[in-house]
Amino acid sequence: MIKLDGMLMIGSAGANIGKTELACALLNKFSKNHNIVGIKVTTIKDKDGQCPRGGEGCGVCSSLEGNFCITEETNKSSGKDTARLLEAGANRVFWIRVLKEHLVEGINAMLDVIGPEAVSICESNSLRKVVEPGLFLMVGNNDSEVWKNSAQQVREYADRMARPDGSGFDFDLNGIKLIDGKWTLTEKATAIIMAGGGSRRMGTDKSMLDIEGRPIIQRTCQQLAACFEQILISAKNADRYAFLGFQIVPDKIPEQGPLMGIASALEVSANELNFVIACDIPRIELRYVRRILSEAYNSDADIVVPVTNEGKYEPLFAVYRRSALKDINKILLSGGRKISDVFDSCKVKEVKLGASLVNLNTMTEYKEFQKSSNIKSDV
Repeated sequence: MIKLDGMLMIGSAGANIGKTELACALLNKFSKNHNIVGIKVTTIKDKDGQCPRGGEGCGVCSSLEGNFCITEETNKSSGKDTARLLEAGANRVFWIRVLKEHLVEGINAMLDVIGPEAVSICESNSLRKVVEPGLFLMVGNNDSEVWKNSAQQVREYADRMARPDGSGFDFDLNGIKLIDGKWTLTEKATAIIMAGGGSRRMGTDKSMLDIEGRPIIQRTCQQLAACFEQILISAKNADRYAFLGFQIVPDKIPEQGPLMGIASALEVSANELNFVIACDIPRIELRYVRRILSEAYNSDADIVVPVTNEGKYEPLFAVYRRSALKDINKILLSGGRKISDVFDSCKVKEVKLGASLVNLNTMTEYKEFQKSSNIKSDV
């Protein structure tokens, strides 16, 4: 998988439903302050088959010589989609025609032209199977019956679904940011960082473990701050975490475990969707976070919880709606303390995570992480 943080990729459920309109809207917004390359990818399954761009008789795909062809658009008034991207503000625009089996070869050739660090907006579904972009948006709705095959294959990777509403799209484009050449999305959601545990297995406050010169909890806050409207710290000692600059939420009733911490933070959260994360995760895969949030946006589940390949739940790397608070409080009042106790009374959606999270629960785990990451510390 080719990782391109500087690429914002746009896919679509079908033809003529707003993919280029979204690309142009983003170019209008960002091209004033950034040089952005526009890319349109046409994936060809068979040179002798029907062209996915022009239909039967178009001849564009059947005329392809070799495995791919890269063409630069220079005419803003040609009326083609590539011309629209140029007119919207793209610094340069390219059209890639590429055989499906040679997508990697084609995109690598494109990167040879624009450079791997280039900031780009790319229209494609199939390219998502070989490229991990900074953001992947899809234009469409939830009606799976009308989705074309190439869209169905990559739908699960969408960071956000953009639904046309007649005058634009149903989500605020202001949430999309371009920071240091990387695309990110500020979610209309709250991140709740759990730091109220006793760290008994670690033997020292694990929230303050040194990771690359910063306390691990500070590193967590900095990774999430650009992605969430609000950050809350669930902790006992407000003074200890005052240096972070975020709101500290103590448990309503002390010593009741993480479920009480979640309930207390949900009560003061400014958003319906809340991403709850343990403070002992040294590296956050933001693509996993966005995927869990995307599942929450596109379902009515009270809780969206990842499940690893080993069948392990990750309740402290999950999304909780504020609507779950009523059931959580009932569990707490009945004496329940386990987060999993809530799963039977709430609507829960499971998401395959595909890999286990790295948590630092013991000093041995911390030292092993240091060694594997070549990180030095005085602890």
